[in-house]
Amino acid sequence: MNTPISIKDKKEFIRWFLRNYQLKRRESVWILNYLINHEKLLEKVHFIREARYCPRGIVISSYCSEEAPFRFYKNHIVTTDAEKSFHDIRLNRKEPVYIQLNFKNSHQCASYVAVLEDNPFLPDDYFITEKDQIAAKDLLESSIFETQKEKIQKKIDYALDNRDKEEFQRLSISLKKLEEQYAHHVNSK
Repeated sequence: MNTPISIKDKKEFIRWFLRNYQLKRRESVWILNYLINHEKLLEKVHFIREARYCPRGIVISSYCSEEAPFRFYKNHIVTTDAEKSFHDIRLNRKEPVYIQLNFKNSHQCASYVAVLEDNPFLPDDYFITEKDQIAAKDLLESSIFETQKEKIQKKIDYALDNRDKEEFQRLSISLKKLEEQYAHHVNSK
Protein backbone atom coordinates (compact mmCIF):
# COMPACT_ATOMS: atom_id res chain seq x y z
CA MET A 1 0.00 0.00 0.00
CA ASN A 2 1.19 3.50 -0.81
CA THR A 3 2.05 6.07 1.78
CA PRO A 4 -0.03 9.15 0.96
CA ILE A 5 1.97 11.96 -0.64
CA SER A 6 1.46 15.28 1.13
CA ILE A 7 -0.07 18.25 -0.65
CA LYS A 8 3.08 20.21 0.17
CA ASP A 9 5.26 17.61 -1.56
CA LYS A 10 2.97 17.57 -4.60
CA LYS A 11 3.07 21.37 -4.84
CA GLU A 12 6.85 21.47 -4.52
CA PHE A 13 7.22 18.81 -7.17
CA ILE A 14 4.87 20.52 -9.64
CA ARG A 15 6.67 23.84 -9.16
CA TRP A 16 10.03 22.12 -9.67
CA PHE A 17 8.72 20.34 -12.75
CA LEU A 18 7.35 23.55 -14.30
CA ARG A 19 10.64 25.36 -13.64
CA ASN A 20 12.75 22.62 -15.20
CA TYR A 21 10.72 21.39 -18.17
CA GLN A 22 9.00 23.02 -21.09
CA LEU A 23 5.72 21.28 -21.87
CA LYS A 24 4.52 20.51 -25.36
CA ARG A 25 1.07 21.99 -24.66
CA ARG A 26 0.61 25.29 -22.83
CA GLU A 27 -2.72 24.04 -21.48
CA SER A 28 -0.75 21.45 -19.50
CA VAL A 29 0.98 24.30 -17.67
CA TRP A 30 -2.42 25.84 -16.91
CA ILE A 31 -3.74 22.56 -15.53
CA LEU A 32 -0.72 22.01 -13.28
CA ASN A 33 -0.84 25.61 -12.03
CA TYR A 34 -4.56 25.26 -11.36
CA LEU A 35 -3.89 22.14 -9.28
CA ILE A 36 -1.17 23.93 -7.25
CA ASN A 37 -3.68 26.63 -6.33
CA HIS A 38 -6.50 24.26 -5.30
CA GLU A 39 -5.44 22.06 -2.39
CA LYS A 40 -8.70 20.10 -2.24
CA LEU A 41 -8.14 19.06 -5.84
CA LEU A 42 -4.48 18.34 -5.23
CA GLU A 43 -5.52 15.87 -2.53
CA LYS A 44 -7.15 13.82 -5.30
CA VAL A 45 -4.11 14.00 -7.62
CA HIS A 46 -1.93 10.90 -7.90
CA PHE A 47 1.25 10.82 -9.96
CA ILE A 48 1.52 7.39 -11.54
CA ARG A 49 2.85 5.52 -14.55
CA GLU A 50 0.58 4.33 -17.36
CA ALA A 51 -2.38 6.69 -16.92
CA ARG A 52 -4.16 5.06 -19.84
CA TYR A 53 -5.34 2.31 -17.49
CA CYS A 54 -6.93 4.72 -15.02
CA PRO A 55 -10.60 5.72 -14.95
CA ARG A 56 -9.53 9.39 -15.13
CA GLY A 57 -5.97 9.87 -16.27
CA ILE A 58 -3.91 12.63 -17.81
CA VAL A 59 -0.67 12.24 -19.71
CA ILE A 60 1.49 15.36 -19.99
CA SER A 61 4.73 15.41 -21.96
CA SER A 62 7.67 17.77 -22.09
CA TYR A 63 9.58 18.64 -25.26
CA CYS A 64 12.42 16.33 -24.23
CA SER A 65 10.03 13.37 -24.42
CA GLU A 66 9.05 11.53 -27.57
CA GLU A 67 5.58 10.78 -26.18
CA ALA A 68 2.32 12.41 -27.29
CA PRO A 69 1.97 15.99 -25.99
CA PHE A 70 -1.26 15.47 -24.08
CA ARG A 71 -3.86 12.76 -23.47
CA PHE A 72 -6.91 12.70 -21.22
CA TYR A 73 -8.51 9.35 -20.43
CA LYS A 74 -11.92 9.05 -18.88
CA ASN A 75 -13.72 5.73 -18.71
CA HIS A 76 -11.96 4.34 -21.79
CA ILE A 77 -12.52 7.51 -23.83
CA VAL A 78 -9.41 9.36 -24.96
CA THR A 79 -9.08 12.97 -26.02
CA THR A 80 -6.24 15.32 -26.80
CA ASP A 81 -8.40 18.31 -25.87
CA ALA A 82 -6.77 19.77 -22.76
CA GLU A 83 -9.67 22.16 -22.18
CA LYS A 84 -12.08 19.23 -21.79
CA SER A 85 -9.85 17.68 -19.16
CA PHE A 86 -9.54 21.03 -17.38
CA HIS A 87 -13.33 21.35 -17.23
CA ASP A 88 -13.65 17.76 -16.08
CA ILE A 89 -11.19 18.39 -13.24
CA ARG A 90 -13.07 21.51 -12.19
CA LEU A 91 -16.51 19.89 -12.36
CA ASN A 92 -15.60 16.57 -10.72
CA ARG A 93 -13.49 17.75 -7.80
CA LYS A 94 -14.13 14.67 -5.66
CA GLU A 95 -12.91 12.13 -8.22
CA PRO A 96 -9.27 11.05 -8.19
CA VAL A 97 -7.07 12.27 -11.04
CA TYR A 98 -4.10 10.15 -12.12
CA ILE A 99 -1.30 12.05 -13.84
CA GLN A 100 1.55 10.60 -15.84
CA LEU A 101 4.39 12.95 -16.71
CA ASN A 102 6.68 12.13 -19.61
CA PHE A 103 10.08 13.76 -19.56
CA LYS A 104 13.66 12.71 -20.18
CA ASN A 105 15.00 10.26 -17.60
CA SER A 106 11.78 10.44 -15.58
CA HIS A 107 12.44 6.98 -14.13
CA GLN A 108 15.73 8.23 -12.69
CA CYS A 109 14.40 11.53 -11.36
CA ALA A 110 14.39 11.49 -7.55
CA SER A 111 11.89 14.37 -7.38
CA TYR A 112 9.40 12.48 -9.53
CA VAL A 113 9.95 9.14 -7.83
CA ALA A 114 9.29 10.84 -4.48
CA VAL A 115 5.71 11.67 -5.52
CA LEU A 116 5.05 8.60 -7.68
CA GLU A 117 2.44 6.16 -6.45
CA ASP A 118 1.61 2.64 -7.60
CA ASN A 119 -1.01 2.55 -10.30
CA PRO A 120 -3.86 0.47 -8.83
CA PHE A 121 -5.39 -0.02 -12.27
CA LEU A 122 -2.51 -1.78 -14.02
CA PRO A 123 -3.48 -5.21 -15.34
CA ASP A 124 -2.03 -8.12 -13.37
CA ASP A 125 0.14 -9.19 -16.29
CA TYR A 126 1.37 -5.67 -17.16
CA PHE A 127 4.96 -6.30 -16.12
CA ILE A 128 5.16 -9.72 -17.78
CA THR A 129 6.99 -9.39 -21.08
CA GLU A 130 6.69 -11.75 -24.03
CA LYS A 131 10.16 -13.03 -23.15
CA ASP A 132 8.93 -13.78 -19.60
CA GLN A 133 5.88 -15.61 -20.99
CA ILE A 134 8.07 -17.76 -23.22
CA ALA A 135 10.45 -18.50 -20.34
CA ALA A 136 7.53 -19.47 -18.09
CA LYS A 137 6.07 -21.73 -20.78
CA ASP A 138 9.47 -23.38 -21.35
CA LEU A 139 9.91 -23.91 -17.61
CA LEU A 140 6.45 -25.46 -17.32
CA GLU A 141 7.04 -27.79 -20.28
CA SER A 142 10.44 -28.80 -18.90
CA SER A 143 8.92 -29.45 -15.48
CA ILE A 144 6.14 -31.60 -16.96
CA PHE A 145 8.69 -33.56 -19.00
CA GLU A 146 10.93 -34.16 -15.98
CA THR A 147 7.96 -35.29 -13.86
CA GLN A 148 6.74 -37.73 -16.53
CA LYS A 149 10.28 -39.01 -17.09
CA GLU A 150 10.82 -39.55 -13.37
CA LYS A 151 7.51 -41.40 -13.07
CA ILE A 152 8.40 -43.77 -15.93
CA GLN A 153 11.91 -44.32 -14.55
CA LYS A 154 10.46 -45.35 -11.17
CA LYS A 155 8.16 -47.81 -12.93
CA ILE A 156 11.16 -49.14 -14.88
CA ASP A 157 13.06 -49.64 -11.61
CA TYR A 158 10.04 -51.46 -10.17
CA ALA A 159 9.82 -53.69 -13.27
CA LEU A 160 13.52 -54.49 -12.97
CA ASP A 161 13.17 -55.29 -9.26
CA ASN A 162 10.31 -57.67 -10.13
CA ARG A 163 12.16 -59.12 -13.16
CA ASP A 164 9.20 -58.14 -15.39
CA LYS A 165 10.91 -58.10 -18.78
CA GLU A 166 7.78 -57.20 -20.80
CA GLU A 167 6.88 -54.26 -18.55
CA PHE A 168 10.51 -53.13 -18.60
CA GLN A 169 10.56 -53.14 -22.42
CA ARG A 170 7.19 -51.38 -22.71
CA LEU A 171 8.25 -48.67 -20.26
CA SER A 172 11.65 -48.28 -21.95
CA ILE A 173 9.89 -47.63 -25.26
CA SER A 174 7.57 -45.12 -23.54
CA LEU A 175 10.55 -43.34 -22.02
CA LYS A 176 12.36 -43.20 -25.35
CA LYS A 177 9.24 -41.78 -27.08
CA LEU A 178 8.81 -39.17 -24.33
CA GLU A 179 12.46 -38.09 -24.64
CA GLU A 180 12.21 -37.92 -28.45
CA GLN A 181 9.03 -35.84 -28.30
CA TYR A 182 10.57 -33.44 -25.81
CA ALA A 183 13.83 -33.18 -27.83
CA HIS A 184 11.82 -32.54 -31.03
CA HIS A 185 9.73 -29.89 -29.27
CA VAL A 186 12.83 -28.12 -27.87
CA ASN A 187 14.66 -28.26 -31.21
CA SER A 188 11.65 -26.95 -33.18
CA LYS A 189 11.74 -23.59 -31.40
